[in-house]
Amino acid sequence: MGDSYVDVGDVTLFVRELGERGNKPSLVVIHGGPDVGHGYLLPGFEPLARDHHIVLFDFRGCGRSTRGLPDDELQPEYVVQDTHRLIDKLGLGQVDLLGFSTGGRAAMQFVDKHPDQVRRLILASTTAYTDTAQYLAGWTEYERRQRAEDAANGALRNSTIFVWDLDLAPAYLQLLHDLGDDIGDWSEERAINGLMHPWCTGDPEQILRDCGNPILILHGEKDMGFPVQLAHRLHAAVPTSHLVVIPETAHMCHFERPEVWSNHIRQFLDAHKSVTPSARNSRAAQPRRG
Repeated sequence: MGDSYVDVGDVTLFVRELGERGNKPSLVVIHGGPDVGHGYLLPGFEPLARDHHIVLFDFRGCGRSTRGLPDDELQPEYVVQDTHRLIDKLGLGQVDLLGFSTGGRAAMQFVDKHPDQVRRLILASTTAYTDTAQYLAGWTEYERRQRAEDAANGALRNSTIFVWDLDLAPAYLQLLHDLGDDIGDWSEERAINGLMHPWCTGDPEQILRDCGNPILILHGEKDMGFPVQLAHRLHAAVPTSHLVVIPETAHMCHFERPEVWSNHIRQFLDAHKSVTPSARNSRAAQPRRG
């Protein structure tokens, strides 16, 4: 276990393994961004690694994986391809898969392309939809924090947007600083200009209804990246999914409540039967505005 570099064909991926391999399927993590590597996710997975084997890696063009690729090789379909090849290279067999934020859409594409390679699917702080702005409009606290971020000219690095408890925002900002300022090769401008391919090319709702995998939707109640209404919407569209909303946390709920976050994942992964919606989920909290 530990850090390694794995050749998956045309690129080499920086891979971090937490925990020990055992009888349980390994949990493979597709991080978000895609402008940075996976390091910001570690606080949420270190508690889970006490009894699960976890594989995290940097996307091509991110962190310590192969850099300097041409733009046409920095496309979402290559993330899915690299994940598939990495699982084979490491000999993991059937895995559990977690997609965080943007990585959640890549995870949806992965189960569509490689359904037999996944046992259980976790969609964390992510969305199946593109119309997110409507849920942020009129949210006074979001607008206040966004003004503060804009006034800081990037110095806050979304720490007050992605973390709900502002007492924790400096620690999150420090985590980002400790990871370094090396921004990945993926250009946000390409996405804005329509040059980035879709992260999920099919209908995500239909993909998830058809895949047959147990699905956990794990979300922060105060998420200002992908508001929690999107999680409720996906859960309603995929009624066999299991929805957990963590109160008083935002997009980086794994950082704000790492033990709570990891325990929800642990319970889902260790369940012996397919998980179905519970009465608690039907009462999952809606966001309080203002």
